[in-house]
Amino acid sequence: MDTLTRMRAFIDVVEAEGFSAAGRKIGRSKALLSKYVRELEDELGALLLNRTTRQFSLTEAGHTYYRRASELVREIDSLADTVRESSGDVRGRIKLSAPRTFADAPIGQSLIDFAREHPEITLEIQLDDRFVDLVEEGFDLAVRITRLESSSLIARRLSPFSVRLCASPEIVRKLGLPEKPQDLANLPCVVDTNGRWLSNWPFVNEAGETTSVSVTSRIEVNSPMAARAAAVSGLGWAILPDFIAAPDIAAGRLVAALDERIPKGGGIFAVYPHRRYLPAKVRVFVDFLVQWFRQNAPS
Repeated sequence: MDTLTRMRAFIDVVEAEGFSAAGRKIGRSKALLSKYVRELEDELGALLLNRTTRQFSLTEAGHTYYRRASELVREIDSLADTVRESSGDVRGRIKLSAPRTFADAPIGQSLIDFAREHPEITLEIQLDDRFVDLVEEGFDLAVRITRLESSSLIARRLSPFSVRLCASPEIVRKLGLPEKPQDLANLPCVVDTNGRWLSNWPFVNEAGETTSVSVTSRIEVNSPMAARAAAVSGLGWAILPDFIAAPDIAAGRLVAALDERIPKGGGIFAVYPHRRYLPAKVRVFVDFLVQWFRQNAPS
């Protein structure tokens, strides 16, 4: 049994958080994976996992070995992908992190369309609104909706992104449109707690400077989709991603206001770590997303 096979078994067990879960995921028995990890520990002369009847944890040596082994295995797989690409054979598994908002919105169809068009590539999608550590947590890439800041990651822009201030026609009839951002302090609002600003909403003043307005919420929820439903139902004004609000605005279920006062410059990005060999499967996936957004994303 070669070291690389044992190394892969160890990584699978760590990432699945257990021998049984890893076995189910990759189609091997718990006993076989346990044997591989034990042989790896014997080869290294170091304990990598603390095992108990109910759970296991990484030792200090295990943490160190996992980080470096993950990098090495990804480099080996990337090199193999590069060779396969030259022969037209791109296949494998892509571990992707994406926000729930992305997957739940119509633009999430991009992931489904890729899977349909590339049956030889398996997408392992983990939806999480936090920014994961791609290298530490073993992700190939992530989709992020943000204003891009300086980073050690490579980023490719998929689409512009902005937010809209919206409320139902019912609210507008009852209370009128806000003429300036400060009017929102006296109007009912819906707060999406996933947003970095929480109840202090950012706007741009006449001088082009970013200011904030403190709003009072009738409902707080950590989901743009739920915030959108609350706004449509007449609970108040909400700041929503444009790709979520656009269909309701077009259909007259929501009314937008103060567009000229909303900060600009956000985007939807595919981000991935700096690597000597970018896996061909990742390059194919990112190229697909760029083309998909060019053809399908709302303007």
